[in-house]
Amino acid sequence: MDEDYTFELLEAPTGEDGIEIIERDKPDIILLDNKLPGIQGIEVLEYIHEKKYDIVVAMITSYASLDVAIKATRDGATDFIPKPFTPQELKSSIENITKQLYLRRITRRLTIEGKQVRYQFLSVLSHELKAPLNAVEGYLRMMQGKQAGDMVDDYADQIDRSLQRIQGMRNLIMDLLDFTKIRLEKKEGRVKPLHLAEIARGAIVTVQPYAIQIEVNINLDVRSEVVINADPADMEIIFNNLVSNAVKYNKTGGRVDLIIDSTDNEAVIKFVDTGIGIRKEDIQNLFTEFVRIKNEKTRNITGSGLGLSIVKKVIQLYFGTITVESKPDIGTTFTVRLPMNSANIT
Repeated sequence: MDEDYTFELLEAPTGEDGIEIIERDKPDIILLDNKLPGIQGIEVLEYIHEKKYDIVVAMITSYASLDVAIKATRDGATDFIPKPFTPQELKSSIENITKQLYLRRITRRLTIEGKQVRYQFLSVLSHELKAPLNAVEGYLRMMQGKQAGDMVDDYADQIDRSLQRIQGMRNLIMDLLDFTKIRLEKKEGRVKPLHLAEIARGAIVTVQPYAIQIEVNINLDVRSEVVINADPADMEIIFNNLVSNAVKYNKTGGRVDLIIDSTDNEAVIKFVDTGIGIRKEDIQNLFTEFVRIKNEKTRNITGSGLGLSIVKKVIQLYFGTITVESKPDIGTTFTVRLPMNSANIT
């Protein structure tokens, strides 16, 4: 809004000539005198209104009846410039009109983009919820029709797969709740000093049963007792997601190192795994909503595709950063940096 801008000026002696210019050049701003040869200015304004053109109109008039003023306002006139006026008064009015037009177009663009994002979000979400429902329904119909036999044990595989699908849906719903909290909830009253080592230990306890199952060892290395001001739920989202991913995308017999350190002004947390790794071309898409890296090694790993996008949004709330280094078949390191003083989070 502070940048310089210039104007190209077009003049029309009559209302009819003005309409020709409007159709040909689609101007951004029109200074419209109500008293014109031929059709009146109010009729030109009505024409612009009926065509729904994205044009800001300021009426110039030495006098106007109440009826004309009401009709002009109803048809979209945004300003009235009374005669006589000085060059400075005209300049000031044009500046205000230009800012209105700029803000209106920015608002419209953001609204359109928001609708597109919402549509995309709902489309992907409906697919993510519909797929497991269809699978569970298919397994239940197999059991209902006794297609594999008459004994419950004949359907052990279908039951296991149904439970996996249901768990996947539950995880998706929990991720959506986290996603909604980040966008809608304020932090007032919940920010307090937190020991990151305690948050880390809680995340490890949560994922430990699965880590034991796939023989992944988790090691916590606290090199600095870091305390930051934060909402505990936010820190749990970061640690739970990144520790869980480090285990899920690891190899049997692998290792996860969670390292907590600090510099003079920020906490530095590293999540290091010896897992399947990520290709360089896939790293740029990791934090996109509903994006999951799909290949032969990940096809049996469940997830909503929201976890890392949520993690990044939480980190950005605290003016922090997250970076990724990875080599396929060797492992991945996520590095989170958070300012030590985050008391201004609201």
